[in-house]
Amino acid sequence: MPKGKKPGRPPTWTRRQLIDGIRFQVRTGIPWRDIPTEYGPWGRMYDLFRRWQRNGTWHRIFTALQARADAKDLITWDINVDSTVCRAHQHAAGARKKGSCRRSRPAASPSSRTTTGSGARAAA
Repeated sequence: MPKGKKPGRPPTWTRRQLIDGIRFQVRTGIPWRDIPTEYGPWGRMYDLFRRWQRNGTWHRIFTALQARADAKDLITWDINVDSTVCRAHQHAAGARKKGSCRRSRPAASPSSRTTTGSGARAAA
């Protein structure tokens, strides 16, 4: 047996097809199960994606591509903060906080007496 070859059944899907399927899923955002079958079985794609995510392969690929683009001056390192993506929590918008709830005042104050016919007789 030649060196470097694993015994057993050869894979039916090339790694390139699986990577293209991963790129398709990341680009479109569809669920893994909905990836077209031309890229291979979704389970194998997901396994490859998670394995490379755990061992840092995706991070190494990203930093290498970023270094190449930076060496060719294809990246401008300007920072842009768009306030439309900043969301405040509901409590920051003036919502009532815990513990600051006041009791509602009764409709009639207990110190004021009503002057009805029965109350006027009782006072006399």
